[in-house]
Amino acid sequence: MLDAILAQRSDLRRTPAGIPAVECTLDHRSTQREAGGERRVECEMHAVAFGDVALALSGLDAGTPLRCEGFVARRYRTGAGVALHLTRFERIEETRGN
Repeated sequence: MLDAILAQRSDLRRTPAGIPAVECTLDHRSTQREAGGERRVECEMHAVAFGDVALALSGLDAGTPLRCEGFVARRYRTGAGVALHLTRFERIEETRGN
């Protein structure tokens, strides 16, 4: 699970197979425990969503806090960059340290 702010979102598009798709950028900020101490984490992550998840995400505005679930995979089939492939999300009131 990852709590984040929806920083940017593309318009809804369709894959060549007709599946709804949305790309977005998530802004994550939290404090994590590491090696007995606390570490401040701030990062942007590229994310993609397909199907019903993409349809739901396409209705949200930038700045919306989300709790995201999914998996990390290559952003493009032949590329080295990665993206969070969203399989589920929910709107939350505020981001917490996850």
